[in-house]
Parts: sequence; structure tokens; C-alpha cells
Amino acid sequence: MIYPKFLTKGDTIGVPAPSDGAYDELHINKQKNAKLKMEQNGYNIIQSKNIYNSKMARSATAIERAEELNNMFEDEKIDFIICAAGGEFLVECLPYVDFTKLTNNPKFMQGFSDPTGLLFQITTKYDIATIFGMNFGDFGIENYSRDITDNLKIISGDLIKQESYEMYENERPEKVTGLEGYNYTDKVVWKTLDDKPAEIKGRIIGGCLDLIAELSGTKYDGVKAFIEKYKSDGIIWYFDNCDLSKEELIRTMWKFNELEYFKHCKGIIFGRCGNDNSYLNYTMEQALKDSVISKFNIPIIYDADISHKGPSMTIINGAIATIETKDGKGSVEFEIK
Repeated sequence: MIYPKFLTKGDTIGVPAPSDGAYDELHINKQKNAKLKMEQNGYNIIQSKNIYNSKMARSATAIERAEELNNMFEDEKIDFIICAAGGEFLVECLPYVDFTKLTNNPKFMQGFSDPTGLLFQITTKYDIATIFGMNFGDFGIENYSRDITDNLKIISGDLIKQESYEMYENERPEKVTGLEGYNYTDKVVWKTLDDKPAEIKGRIIGGCLDLIAELSGTKYDGVKAFIEKYKSDGIIWYFDNCDLSKEELIRTMWKFNELEYFKHCKGIIFGRCGNDNSYLNYTMEQALKDSVISKFNIPIIYDADISHKGPSMTIINGAIATIETKDGKGSVEFEIK
């Protein structure tokens, strides 16, 4: 596994917009404040010219978005890449991305949600660690929450043990400035399918489930070689389900099993569902018990802090992770090897 250089003060962060850009005044305000705050933290920022563009959830054409990535991969002045935002259509730019530019000049890429389309491929196909964490705009809130301060430590190489949060945002109120933090409404409770404490150690891979489902089985899917290479470590899968219904989740687990994704698997962890949809009135527990993965003799954790209902933990794709949960609490810790 190739681990690019972590951030140090004075480094330059490149901010591409491979998915959407800032689509209203509140998000423009947040992106501008993110640049200001990250500069105050000691980093130089090079932003995409398209960061403030949004047309049908796209910051630019697919080719423009890909060329922007290619240039940032190649630019030796850029030390670290953080995607501007999530969105819907990052996959459109993948045919035009030249990943040899990244393999010739490896650097960490971080993003959340739609950027999974890049992160998942970079780690599984090219053996370069990536970071499922904050998008750049997330650094624009005025008062940093623990998930942001944890992320800043981890991307700087301080591999802290992340502990589960106390509360999460189940309902999002209307923003006034765009710089507001979380609206904490519900208690965080990590759960296991067998109601027992769990401890899992292995090499971790995953991301936004919606995107992995789209990439699976295509030429952008490097899972088969990845899990064979690291079978002695065992594989931990983590899934952040943004929009899939419980019925789609069941079918997606079936598909992944048919593709042998769960070969050498030591455990699976699911975050809180972004949209809690089911036309059959499935709960998450029922859906998991009705899915093929319930037949595996491995720990299955759900409602964890890896979710579109934040706060959300930072995950280093490709690293060795130790995940523990007991009495509704959980933790994640990484080793670089």
C-alpha cells in the first residue's frame, strides 16, 4: 500500500470540483470561509476555477472536471487534494481522468460522498491510500466540531483513536449564513447484528455505498485484486448509505457477494442511513438480517458514525483498522502498514 505524505504546515492543498460546486450563496459563503480558515491553520490553498459553479449538480463538463484533476495530480506544488463538495455525477468524468499522473506523483486525496467514485478506484486499482473524510466546504463552519478537529489531526499524520460521538444530526434546520454547525438531535448508539460487543482488525475499504454500487463490476472496480493482495490481513468493509432504500441495500449486498467482495472479509460496518427509506417498512436491523451477509460468521456493525447524518469519522482507505464497539459506543484506529 502506498501512503502519500501527510499534511504539514506550509503545504499546499489543491481543491478540485470533480462533482458539484457551490450552488447557492450559503455554499459560496461556506467555501470562502473554508479557504480563510484553512489558510489560518497554516496551509496554502489552490482552488478550482469551477468551485463556485453549479449547473444541474455539475461544476463543469465531465472533460473539464477530469482535466482539472489531471492538472492537480501532476502539479508538484500541490501536496494534498481535498474535493470541494459532493454531488451526483462525478462518475461522468472518470473516463477522462489520467490516473498515471497520480501514480507517478502520489498524493493523498480526501473527499466525502460522491468523491467515493475517485477514492475507491484509486485505492483498489492503484494501491494508493485515500481518505474518506471532509469535503473542503466542510471546513467552512464557524465553530469546528470534533469530527473536523479529528480529521485535521489525521490528515496531518496524528493517527488518533477516534471515539464515537454523543449525539448526531437527524434533522437539518434551514441555514442562515451557511457557517452553522450540526443540529444535534439524537443520541448516537452503535449496534451489532448479534447484539454482542465486537472487535475487528483488518485492512479497510469502502465509502459511499451508492457510488460503490455504481462502480462495482465495471472497469473502475479493482476489488478482486485488492482483496487477494491483502487477504492475509483480512478485509473490513465500511458503507455509508446515502440514498439507497433498504430493499436496494439488500439487493446490493447480494450483488457484492456475487462479485466476491466479501471473500476474506473479517467484518462489515454500516453508518446511519442518510435517507431512511423502505416501501416494505424495513428497519435497518431487519434489512441486514434478510440480506445475504447475515449468513456470514463475522461481526456486522450498524448505525455507526460513518454517515451523511453527521458527525462522521475519518477513514483511511487501505490502512489497517481496528474497530471496536460495546454498550452502544465505538472506536476506530489506524495503522499505516
